[in-house]
Amino acid sequence: MPAYVIVQINVTNSENYKEYLKNVTSIVEKYGGKYIVRGGKKELMEGKWDYERTVVVQFPDFKSALNWYNSDDYKPIKEIRKNNSEGNCIIIEGS
Repeated sequence: MPAYVIVQINVTNSENYKEYLKNVTSIVEKYGGKYIVRGGKKELMEGKWDYERTVVVQFPDFKSALNWYNSDDYKPIKEIRKNNSEGNCIIIEGS
């Protein structure tokens, strides 16, 4: 069953965040991930959405998503994201 990493993000330092964008895709792909949503046009229909970017990545299964997030490969890149943005991140099993 696939799993999804869903990230809501506001970039706080766009210059430093470029390093994250430059490196993250190859690491996602190494763990079997595929981008489903990466920013893009949006329109708020209900409630509050306090984030400028939404990213959805599909992984083959929950374990693959966790392996990616906790990997030594992603760890230094994750720190760049965390130091230059604010937001939410979840991993959720889907169908």
